[in-house]
Amino acid sequence: MCKDPKQRPGASLKNKQAHTEDHRSWSRRSFLQNLGLVGGAGLAFGGMSISAMSSPALLPMLSQQGVDDRILVLIRLKGGNDGLNTIIPTFDYGTYQAARPSIAIPSSQIIDLNDEFGMQSSMESLLPLWNEGQMKVINTVGYDNHNLSHFNSSDIWNSARTDIGISDDQSGWLGRYILNQDPDYLENLPEIPAAIKVSSGSSITYNNAEQIDLAVNFNSPDRLLQIAETGLVYDTVNLPDDCYYGEQVGFLRSVMNVTFNYAPHISTAYNAVENAVEYNNDELSRQLAIVARLIKGGLGTKLFMVTLNGFDTHENQNNTHPQLMNSLSQAVNAFYADLSASGQNQQVLSMTFSEFGRRIQENQGGTDHGTAAPVMLFGPALNGNGILGDAPDLSNTDANGNLLHSTDFRSIYATILESWLCLEASSVDALLGQSFTRLDELGLDCIEGVGTNNLPLKQGIQHAVRINGAGDPVIMYQLDRPGQIELSVYTILGQKISTLFSGYQSAGKHEALFISPFRSISSAALVYRILADGKLYGGKMMALK
Repeated sequence: MCKDPKQRPGASLKNKQAHTEDHRSWSRRSFLQNLGLVGGAGLAFGGMSISAMSSPALLPMLSQQGVDDRILVLIRLKGGNDGLNTIIPTFDYGTYQAARPSIAIPSSQIIDLNDEFGMQSSMESLLPLWNEGQMKVINTVGYDNHNLSHFNSSDIWNSARTDIGISDDQSGWLGRYILNQDPDYLENLPEIPAAIKVSSGSSITYNNAEQIDLAVNFNSPDRLLQIAETGLVYDTVNLPDDCYYGEQVGFLRSVMNVTFNYAPHISTAYNAVENAVEYNNDELSRQLAIVARLIKGGLGTKLFMVTLNGFDTHENQNNTHPQLMNSLSQAVNAFYADLSASGQNQQVLSMTFSEFGRRIQENQGGTDHGTAAPVMLFGPALNGNGILGDAPDLSNTDANGNLLHSTDFRSIYATILESWLCLEASSVDALLGQSFTRLDELGLDCIEGVGTNNLPLKQGIQHAVRINGAGDPVIMYQLDRPGQIELSVYTILGQKISTLFSGYQSAGKHEALFISPFRSISSAALVYRILADGKLYGGKMMALK
């Protein structure tokens, strides 16, 4: 008899052996990956996997529509973050407290974000970002038939595919993005890495289909710091005393240092600037402090991932979870204050994610694996604060007592890919395997300095035709909002003559000149068609002799 995957024993401490084995398999893959045996290519020494990332052709691809400085920082909350104790449903506080008699955040320790939600006081350092319009929350994020295994659910989030467990394609969503931009990048090793991961070895986010990790992967901030400070991977001075053996070790280390050609560039960027603020001496703060210096020093890397571990709070949650959220909040606050000092905070968008949330009901001082949970985003590019998505319904759950999701996590990815990394809408859909709703309320847009908060959520087009002095028709149209537009001209019988424009356009007025191929024949009645957001707009015009 087949086991029900939703009743997976490893999701709860009720079956400690299964839960332990789930963690062992998770840790085993991370260990192998850091050795370069799985999910890594190239060199692997000293607990660090080094692999090729991007190509000279890739970096310009990441720089479309005047947004060449845009950076995405993923903040991985490893272990399954308890969303209900992160963004607290104060609108239904009685139900929340009844389900969690010993771990519910007391009302006196809740910071109100609006009339319906608050965050625990340990997250106070995020309040300035919220008040300045640089923080948004998307509630009840998840996917259908949520997997409750750390290992499998992490892969689902990192790949953006719910069938990743049975698929031959083990690529990550940003790995596919990289290959979409430059399919041949592995043939040309670049000088500048386009992606860096810190303490995130088991994540397949940047994998290609063959499980090659396309990111430069450091298994600790100390290893990244060592390279950033010295520009070298291995010490070529302090060698073993044995003459012959020492010479061989020195030679190999020198080869390794030359082979890892990213090290000098990382070091140059890191040493070009200082942190403008003081960071805490904890794991996440040290990671973000290094990332800030690499950004400010002009390294050119566009994609980063950092990790905060410890969110599998089956026990002792009252102590563990507030400490984790305090670490996250202070690190993010310092990170943006640091970037703001050099005026580079505008170009950096960051986002938290975790493999799953936790159960509504507490589990004797903790919570078991759950489903939907909030995602938090940070940065001035959000153009205002807000809590998006449906509120968690604590009374309407799935068969296991878990929250129902209202926003598919891939909608967030789709929005970031299209409205932050500026990938064409059709390419986003192909990359994710299907079309997911875009979250326009996030306020992101590919037009530099323009947000969508004050724009309509749906496209509207006004259009007309005028004849210029040469007798050629000019199609005039006005877009209510920016978006992907295709403008084509057809004969009355439906035969396409030409495409006048195809691509991304800003909101406002536009014109397109049509030079008729029928000048030498006769006047012709034609049709123009504007395709936007799956809707057609159009009219008739005359191409004169």
